[in-house]
Amino acid sequence: MNVQSRAVIKRIVVLGAGRVGSAMIKDLAKDREFQVTAVDASPASLARVKGKGIAVRKADLSKAAAVKDAVKDADLVVGAVPGFMGFATLKAVLEAGKDIVDICFFPEDPFRLDKLAKSKGLQALTDMGVAPGCDNLILGSLEAGLDRLTRFECLVGGLPAVRTWPYEYKAGFSPIDVLEEYTRPARYVAHGKGVVMPALSEPELVEFPGVGTLEAFNTDGLRTLIHTVDAPFKKEKTLRYPGHIEKMRMLRETGFFRKDLVEVGGARVVPLELTAKLLFPMWQMREDEEDFTVMRVVVEGEKGGEAVSCQYDLLDRYDKAAKTTSMARTTGYTCTAAVRMAARGLYSRKGVSPPEYVGREKGCWEFIRKELAKRGVVFKETWNTWPR
Repeated sequence: MNVQSRAVIKRIVVLGAGRVGSAMIKDLAKDREFQVTAVDASPASLARVKGKGIAVRKADLSKAAAVKDAVKDADLVVGAVPGFMGFATLKAVLEAGKDIVDICFFPEDPFRLDKLAKSKGLQALTDMGVAPGCDNLILGSLEAGLDRLTRFECLVGGLPAVRTWPYEYKAGFSPIDVLEEYTRPARYVAHGKGVVMPALSEPELVEFPGVGTLEAFNTDGLRTLIHTVDAPFKKEKTLRYPGHIEKMRMLRETGFFRKDLVEVGGARVVPLELTAKLLFPMWQMREDEEDFTVMRVVVEGEKGGEAVSCQYDLLDRYDKAAKTTSMARTTGYTCTAAVRMAARGLYSRKGVSPPEYVGREKGCWEFIRKELAKRGVVFKETWNTWPR
């Protein structure tokens, strides 16, 4: 972003007005210098955010032409569509010549669009949520201060405050992206070598103050960190209430997550689509249903002949006053903080930038962390050192 010509962003277009997108829309609209437009295909989603200086526009964001038309007058775009639409949407925004801050959990490699972004002198800040997002920012900010980085681990999950049978889970973001966590192979690094394991593998029980015992399992959350950060051990795991893993594995191994056509009584159906149709109403959070987000990030390395460990802990809960879920708060407010950071010209790199790149830029993580703290999303930081 050209710092001098765009010191202040005026027109912000948010693509997607779902649970997380709506939280971002309302948060950005609080800034007087921002003119916020929400774009979504759902009239109900738009109705929830319309008013108080927020313009709305109905559009089918699965079509590139509609995306380009929606962002044509924007100074900055925010991407908050479901993951399966994310890459195509990001590409369309860049082709339209617009900078973007994005939270879409898409499976494609964002660096495939790096050349396009750089050729147009644009910024594309990707995965700017809580995880991926804050964990990458933390790692990027700590990386430069170490002589050698040895280990990175992130444990993270969003859960309902009340455990309800049978799944003891509610989706704090797009449910289809949750199923991606259960089916997409999990990549991590051990002893300096890449490892690929099935999602939901290597379960372990972990204790968290204020929460109790949760189970952690492999998911594909490292994403760009696999290639952008050099460390012999890197891993990300998702957290759920104990017992959830086995239920999801049973569904997966039985074939309920398959994407091919299966014939049933003369009709051809996609098992995953049927599963989603049955599961999603059960996973839908009520407007007043409380949730929490728990995250632990551990970064280890060496500095000045000593072993160094830094741990960040987060426990965030549903905002009763604003009726905003914790997952929307932690994911959405990280993204809106990045929007404000970009608006002030605090980050200058062109091209595709995953959050670890942003974290490496001096002052960026601290800016985002302070913006989160203003909204009650507070990280606890703990350091330990010992001689080697």
